[in-house]
Amino acid sequence: MKITAVETIGLPEFPNLLWVQVHTDEGFTGLGETFFGSQAVAAWIHESAAPVLLGQDALAIERHWQALVGFIGGTGTGAENRGRSAIDIALWDILGQASGQPLYQLWGGAVRERIPVYNTCAGPDYTRQRPHHAHLPVENWGMGSHGGRYEDLEAFLHHADELAGSLVEEGYFGMKIWPLDLYADQFGGHALPGSSLKQALEPFEKIRRAVGDDIEILVEMHAKWDLPAAKAIAKALEAYRPYWFEDPIAARSCAALADFAQSTWVATAASETLGTRWGYRDLLDHNAVGVVIFDPTWTGGASEARRIAAIAETYERPVAAHDCVGPVALAVDSHLAMHVPNVALQEVVRAYYFGWYQDLVTTLPRLQQGYLYPLTAPGLGLQLQPDVLNRVDCDRRVSRQELHP
Repeated sequence: MKITAVETIGLPEFPNLLWVQVHTDEGFTGLGETFFGSQAVAAWIHESAAPVLLGQDALAIERHWQALVGFIGGTGTGAENRGRSAIDIALWDILGQASGQPLYQLWGGAVRERIPVYNTCAGPDYTRQRPHHAHLPVENWGMGSHGGRYEDLEAFLHHADELAGSLVEEGYFGMKIWPLDLYADQFGGHALPGSSLKQALEPFEKIRRAVGDDIEILVEMHAKWDLPAAKAIAKALEAYRPYWFEDPIAARSCAALADFAQSTWVATAASETLGTRWGYRDLLDHNAVGVVIFDPTWTGGASEARRIAAIAETYERPVAAHDCVGPVALAVDSHLAMHVPNVALQEVVRAYYFGWYQDLVTTLPRLQQGYLYPLTAPGLGLQLQPDVLNRVDCDRRVSRQELHP
């Protein structure tokens, strides 16, 4: 089965998202996705990846993964690796379609029937802006085509108790919030004075007062703090029994992150910002992480996500896949969650899932009473909505195999 074309697809409405379709001479088309710097990723795919792939066997997934490492950019989360991630996912989608099996079956089958989920408390427009894709406070709370059913970011800032009650009622395992970001930006990430710390703790206080321990609180810190500030904040937050501290500092220094991790009994979660297994191996070697978080659309695709999870398993660490990006990423995550034994829980954004995700793809993994269930159709189990490709503003670019007489 030969690769005949490599296509990139983008929409101005979602400037951070890029989809990749890999076409074959047997009629199968694989779908991949990545996020951030979509124009740069598209340029790399057509300039550097397409010449490697066109005319080659679509089922030689590992060979292509290795061939696309390149001399530079192969081990981070830059444009090269994000492009390779999307291509890898698309190639797995082709293999699944050709074999008539969902991805988790191709990898050896399911170890569970469903996975508990936590809600990242974003609003529907949280990551739809560029270049500042996600920030606080959010300006112009666009309600979107779905009427802002879940304005969860505004809710955790101002009505965390009501938000927690809603999530408990819907069965969520946990909720992830990041009220500290406001103060990191204000003080440069170097300190959090007492009065500001008291204000930053208010959402946590409201949650515990409203629902007690009926929901887990996951603290997102977005790598905005230096080490002393992060340690002081963690000490103050321990009273609210958080489930984890996610990216308390940048994952640039394994020694510094290990220092933080050893300063608190709460698990340190890191880091979707890392690329490929080598970065995660270093974190694990330094005992710097309690929960390994990865994004298969950034770190090297489904192939590399499975390897990262396997390395984490040898260190007796759970893993969790990132989803605050796009619907294809969530589909990949759902397959990994069914197959990978040390997946602990899955991130979802209900504002996305019940909102614009449904405008972009034909179906989604079932989300019901706090659990995510797998797609069971062959391959990924979903495609882009035909209306996406037919939009007048759809940016489609295709590299095709040259035909010789």
